Amino acid sequence: MRFDHGRESDNVEDRRGESPGIHIGGRGIGIGTIVLALVAWYFGIDPSVVLQQAGAPSPAPQVQVGPAPKPPAEDEMARFVSMVLADTEDTWTEIFRQAGKRYEHPKLVLYSGAIGSACGLGQAAMGPFYCPADQKVYIDLAFYGDLKDRFRAPGDFAQAYVIAHEVGHHVQNLLGISDKVHRAMERAGEAQANELSVRMELQADCFAGVWAHHADRARQVLEQGDIEEGLNAASAIGDDRLQKQARGTVSPDSFTHGSSTQRVRWFRRGIESGDINQCNTFKAKQL
Repeated sequence: MRFDHGRESDNVEDRRGESPGIHIGGRGIGIGTIVLALVAWYFGIDPSVVLQQAGAPSPAPQVQVGPAPKPPAEDEMARFVSMVLADTEDTWTEIFRQAGKRYEHPKLVLYSGAIGSACGLGQAAMGPFYCPADQKVYIDLAFYGDLKDRFRAPGDFAQAYVIAHEVGHHVQNLLGISDKVHRAMERAGEAQANELSVRMELQADCFAGVWAHHADRARQVLEQGDIEEGLNAASAIGDDRLQKQARGTVSPDSFTHGSSTQRVRWFRRGIESGDINQCNTFKAKQL
């Protein structure tokens, strides 16, 4: 990717090295519910949905004491994700402006090991996630090592895709899509809730593609091979591929993000069209 002259975002919080604080209020939560919430978080789903379905109160918002420092200038990976975030800010600000709306910038929180958020406790093993309650994207940069070595999806655009996907969830939150889906999931059975989750995740993939389309058109950020890197990353974290790696079998009814083929299809649709109206996975007859 070409970010030689790209700006860095002012919305990056460097919380690495801090002790994670978490508030747990209300009545007790069973260990099974906690495990389900952790699994949901690993796959990018707001864990408060799982807790609410179990009848537990949503975690109380976290209060960080004092402003978070910016990443050090010599930290190249932190600077890279900061430039990616800045580019998503520029892109979505313009898309929202053209639609007569105002884009609110999310925060990007860098952490190591574990972190307290308004959605509860986040851990590095869960992967990057977006918390709608505080409008923040959380990432332990060590995940990029897993993306390269474990998921075999190397490359800077693959790394940018991860940020763009989580920002896609922020876009869903601003547009009111997240609330509608979460309410529907609360009323749905397990199979229907999983299907709604898949459609929501595939839309975030499509939104990531929309960002890439407009960023390249406006600022020529893509280089040869970048799109292939992004498509490879989308394929690498498909539910079927992850399940096959984890347990040797695939259970489509338990998918929460979509298959590798579906993730590639919707990411590609966003890149090729650049139109968020082409990302309505909830009305698509075939995913």
